[in-house]
Amino acid sequence: MSFILALDQGTTSSRALVFDHDGNVLGLAQKEFRQIFPQPGLVEHDAEEIWASQVGVVVEAIARAGITAADIAAIGITNQRETTVVWDRRTGRPIHHAVVWQDRRTAGECDRLRAKGLEPTFRTRTGLVLDPYFSGTKLAWLLDNVPGARARAEAGELAFGTVDSWLVWNLTGGERHLTDASNASRTLLFNIHDGAWDPELLELLRIPPAILPEVVASSEVYGETAARFLAARIPICGIAGDQQAALFGQLCDRPGMVKNTYGTGCFMLMQTGERPVLSGRNLLTTVACRLGSRTEYALEGSVFVAGAAVQWLRDGLGIIRSSAEVETLAASVPDNGGVYLVPAFAGLGAPHWDPYARGALLGITRGTTAGHIARATLESIAFQTADLLEAMEADAATPLAELRVDGGATANNMLMQFQADLLGVPVVRPRVRETTALGAAYLAGLAAGYWRDRAEIGRLWQAEHTFEPAMDRGRAAELRSTWSRALERSQGWVQP
Repeated sequence: MSFILALDQGTTSSRALVFDHDGNVLGLAQKEFRQIFPQPGLVEHDAEEIWASQVGVVVEAIARAGITAADIAAIGITNQRETTVVWDRRTGRPIHHAVVWQDRRTAGECDRLRAKGLEPTFRTRTGLVLDPYFSGTKLAWLLDNVPGARARAEAGELAFGTVDSWLVWNLTGGERHLTDASNASRTLLFNIHDGAWDPELLELLRIPPAILPEVVASSEVYGETAARFLAARIPICGIAGDQQAALFGQLCDRPGMVKNTYGTGCFMLMQTGERPVLSGRNLLTTVACRLGSRTEYALEGSVFVAGAAVQWLRDGLGIIRSSAEVETLAASVPDNGGVYLVPAFAGLGAPHWDPYARGALLGITRGTTAGHIARATLESIAFQTADLLEAMEADAATPLAELRVDGGATANNMLMQFQADLLGVPVVRPRVRETTALGAAYLAGLAAGYWRDRAEIGRLWQAEHTFEPAMDRGRAAELRSTWSRALERSQGWVQP
């Protein structure tokens, strides 16, 4: 028997999972790594620490599955998107810490580009808004602020990549410098209609073409791991950004199907088929995947802080010892007691796109307890998701039939029920919740011939639980109205 290994490199941890032919997880390992905050609004990672943690969990996951590297048929990669790494092609060493997707340091540069009237140019070509979330302005910042970086980039001495590129470079011993179309579409540099790097956008952001990776399909054989890695040459066959991988893993393969991933952030994607739908409500148009010559697209709404707000309760406030405790604490009170948390710790994402917003805790009284704050934190995740869905349904002119959910926070039954109550549609949790890694595994397995086609993997998806809406629609509307008032209070807090 052979198996598929998925590398799931996330914002706060690196994970590795071994899947069998039925999509079951046989071995899983996870390791957190440092979050570096040089100043308020700045977020960095040590790219070498990411690589070391990823190698460690691969070895551990294979051991836990009771197999050897020789039993691995293919490797699939899924990754935190937009996080920007630049490294020396000769030494393989990064020239600076990775600048994380949450980082706000280029908000001023985005403002300047917008003031020049360039937003429509970026929007129509990339499907993205001008926001520091994306990789392009982060890369420009690194080239401008690391001594000598721009000249070295123009000379072809440096390589840029999102985390998928960084992992492939290391896995292949520097043989391949590439990214898939789904990750490329998150850079502000990639024309989603032409399917290639856009020369005019590169010029506007002063990006030398020599630094860019090759853009490849999401499912094809890219190369093999270097012999020194696991003492085996394993084909690397699938790559997708984490949210696109989750869309694929949830088998949302028809236009109008929607999934939401509850992780560090919260990300909702609607499959739109081979037609890119440009949003009129500040959502993103993104490449869902490229399979051979066929490109599929999605509408996306991005919430920057979801599970990270629960981590803040644990690490910042110290009112819980582990993230799993938040449900019990939130259940200690019958409702939120009028308390609302807007977790704009790194600004607001879709549909607001306010890099100057900051977190706000409102409605506090003398009777407010830790339970109310915990409940408000969970509810903030559902409120932000409801805002996304409302915009998405309007853009696509398609009402939602059900919401497929995945990610760590879906284990929280209180959150899932509240989400169904707010939306007024069923929320469906799958039997295998590791859909992000599973999507990467499916992409790799299809390229390696491990699965025949999408119809075969489509038969593997099963629902584990469906949360039916139970709240009165008037009550849901009242809660959302108060949430909107709280949201307004958080916006524009930091001066540009």
